Amino acid sequence: MQLSNYIIRSPRLADLDRCFEIETISYEGDEAATREKIKTRIENYPMGFMIIEINNEVAGFINSGCADNVQMSDEKFKELIGHHPDGKHNVIMSVVVHPNYQGLGLSSILLVNYVLRMKRLNKVSIQLMCKEIHIKLYEHFGFKYVKPSISHHGGMSWHEMVMPLKIAAQHT
Repeated sequence: MQLSNYIIRSPRLADLDRCFEIETISYEGDEAATREKIKTRIENYPMGFMIIEINNEVAGFINSGCADNVQMSDEKFKELIGHHPDGKHNVIMSVVVHPNYQGLGLSSILLVNYVLRMKRLNKVSIQLMCKEIHIKLYEHFGFKYVKPSISHHGGMSWHEMVMPLKIAAQHT
């Protein structure tokens, strides 16, 4: 498969079923977002939802929300409760590639393009939670390890990470 044939784009509601399929195939148990959560993210923050498409098929995506004050363990935020599109901090909820397309570097392409988009949107940071096995991967892209999370979403252990994009203005 040639990776020169990919498209990076924002989501359409017509992508919902495919995104839900990818989410449920790729994540374990309760870790996967529900169809309703994915729909909410597409409808309410398309700028924080990036799709990679190969041969007219959604192969993977990133989705997120924004806030001025981030509580990484806040489960309600996954439904975009407390989300503000103009919030200074972006919080990634999913970085996922369908198993048929894994190992081709698509998550790297998504992350690089996603970081550029968040910089253009003047975000101060990008934050996420990941499993221990993915810490090194995210460090490779410029994320810094923060701490083990108090969240046990999906019955699993998580680690908080942050990528500073710019220094927040100091108020004196």
